[in-house]
Amino acid sequence: MDKGRLIARYEQRLPRYTSYPTAPHFGPSVDAATYAAWLAALPAHETVSLYLHVPFCRTLCRFCGCHTTAVNNPATLASYAGLLRTEIGLLARVIGRRLKVSHIHWGGGTPTSLAGADMIAISAALRRHFDIDAATEIAVEIDPRVLTADRLAALAAIGITRASLGVQDFDPSVQQAIGREQSFAETAEAAAALRAIGVGSLNLDLLYGLPYQSEAGLRATVRAALSLQPDRLAVFGYAHVPWMQRHQALIPEAALPDTIARFHQRELAERLIAEAGYTPIGLDHFARAEDRMAVAARAGGLRRNFQGYTTDQATALIGLGASAIGALPQGYAQNAARVPAYRAALDKGQLPVARGVALNADDRLRRAAIERVMCDLALDLPALIAAHDAAPDALDDAHPALDALAADGLIAWDGEHLAVAPTARPFLRVIAACFDRYLPRAANSPVPARHALAI
Repeated sequence: MDKGRLIARYEQRLPRYTSYPTAPHFGPSVDAATYAAWLAALPAHETVSLYLHVPFCRTLCRFCGCHTTAVNNPATLASYAGLLRTEIGLLARVIGRRLKVSHIHWGGGTPTSLAGADMIAISAALRRHFDIDAATEIAVEIDPRVLTADRLAALAAIGITRASLGVQDFDPSVQQAIGREQSFAETAEAAAALRAIGVGSLNLDLLYGLPYQSEAGLRATVRAALSLQPDRLAVFGYAHVPWMQRHQALIPEAALPDTIARFHQRELAERLIAEAGYTPIGLDHFARAEDRMAVAARAGGLRRNFQGYTTDQATALIGLGASAIGALPQGYAQNAARVPAYRAALDKGQLPVARGVALNADDRLRRAAIERVMCDLALDLPALIAAHDAAPDALDDAHPALDALAADGLIAWDGEHLAVAPTARPFLRVIAACFDRYLPRAANSPVPARHALAI
């Protein structure tokens, strides 16, 4: 495989495919009334998962692409916690019955920017209205720099089972450039404290493609991260999109590695983590062989949603908080992204949905194809088409692009069955994009600037 030639050929901006259709295709046709009807239609026996978005951080890291702002005012944070409780109650009234919950994911932003008492109150509101038990996975994204004693006690009180610690890179020069100075000692202390309160699964998030990042520095970061013996690691490529995230303009573009250097950084991280005994999962995750994610991947039960790869099998994800996205069998619904608009809707007693998209049969078929490629690195097209009761030629438009990928050695492809080559994992988004009918197909079509580079 001539990596340089392939990178040059397939270097393009593509979605991360945490949904299909992807968020840029959401629109105002899905509103609060639409979402309420979807929620009310959920079967009484349905098991759901919940996502709570906290759009605040102590400081705003320059690399961040999330819906978040820097807030340190306790009153602002407490007010937002109250809004989350209001939304929980409103959702419960719309649904009209207690639904069983398989997963709860606190994301952001930094969920632990909320006071411990507020996290406990939000959790109590969830337990009043939903069926949450010892089998429910409760995952929280955590900034080790703000894991204070009261937050740690709150995490224990809400029953956290899985923690994700943001690391990015331990090199001081890289940390200074991205505005996130966090020592290894802080991270190790947070990991030990979380394990001490009974957290059974610890995840670490790393980034490559950062300013001033070198292979030597990344090697040191990966080895330091591995010394903490995490159960899972995620190694994401930094997405530099300053036209969408204005604070990223503070990152000196001249200090960013080029695409070839990024590719080598990714290869290095993957090799080091695999050599330590972790199983590669999908595009950018790694897990211990006995971890639930690795087990699910081996069994063909891995899923992908807005939090990335997951073992959650729930068919309905309910999003709470400003900008949170819900995924129901009928389609996707996203809350108002800005807190004032989110608050205004709740003050009126309305679900704060601002946009979304309803799925048709073709969307569901292509969503399934993309998810299986992203999760399994393989696809049986005839079986998928039969399972969706679709026409035999429903995905024929993807064949020319798949033929080209096969000619380049990135996939094995016989016209019906697809298997991603072991060395082609970095090109996974390119392969999945073959099934995306919303992307422009023509070679001279403008590149959608809203997406990050796929490699």
